[in-house]
Amino acid sequence: MQHSMISMGLAAVSLRDLSLVQAVHRHGSFNSAARAMHISPSGLSHQVQKVEQALGAPLFERGGRKIVSTAGGQRLLQQIDAVLTAAEHLQQLARAGEVAFGGELRLGVPASLGPYLLPHLIAPFPQHFPGARLGISEGKPRGLLRRLSEGELDAVLAPPAPALSGIASRPLFFEPWELMLRADHPLAGQREIALDQLDPAEATLMTESHADGLHCEGSEHGHVQDVSLESLAALVSLRGGYALVPALAHERLASMPNIVLAKLKGLESGREIALYWRDASPWSEDLDGFAELLRKLAKRLKVLRLTNFVEKASV
Repeated sequence: MQHSMISMGLAAVSLRDLSLVQAVHRHGSFNSAARAMHISPSGLSHQVQKVEQALGAPLFERGGRKIVSTAGGQRLLQQIDAVLTAAEHLQQLARAGEVAFGGELRLGVPASLGPYLLPHLIAPFPQHFPGARLGISEGKPRGLLRRLSEGELDAVLAPPAPALSGIASRPLFFEPWELMLRADHPLAGQREIALDQLDPAEATLMTESHADGLHCEGSEHGHVQDVSLESLAALVSLRGGYALVPALAHERLASMPNIVLAKLKGLESGREIALYWRDASPWSEDLDGFAELLRKLAKRLKVLRLTNFVEKASV
């Protein structure tokens, strides 16, 4: 939108001039407004007249005990308030540039990861990025990456994704799957179980894990469910059988009735998690620092394993 039609007179009006007009309206008196704005009454009157001349319309009725706005002035004063509010917002945004992520990191996290990783992140985040807020959006990885590309999110935690133009990524950690079984399953007492000991038809799997070690396509080969981990546990408890679940959820899932967990024996199976953000993001350095914080957290969480990282990759 072009603004070339603004008159020379209005272009000469400053935000300070508009603030003086606002003060007169707020106080209903030139004298009171002048004291509040630290200006002489005559100087204030001159600046208000300057604004009225630039707008080509009177803002106030003068001569009474209390200054009141004209009918047309009321509409103009509402717009002046909007201009000053927008200017204040602009100033806040500019100052936010001094804070990491411009003041807020809008992070997308898979629903199967967020509840189990975020409790470890909430406390150290403000310590590493003072003044910045962490805004969380949960969802499916594909939808979160789409929202990242469209600018709704600043960064996303997700498993490896197909190439996305203009998106950078940094690998973080590998999270193994564990087996979740109903308590009366014949193998429920074993600490480690190999996949070849299990019947694929008994599997109830998350969408994220069904292609990893188990190929379940239809009811004859198991059930693929697009549900939360808690709902997945409820299904296993009702149907029997087993499911593959992420290791970070161990404590929560192990506390659920009629459910037991076991480690996978043999070939390691799990998911990799990376941090994704837009190449054009002005917060690339902050995001590098955030990725490093996540890698430090993963190192402390014994169930996770850091994935190799050489340099920031672009996908």
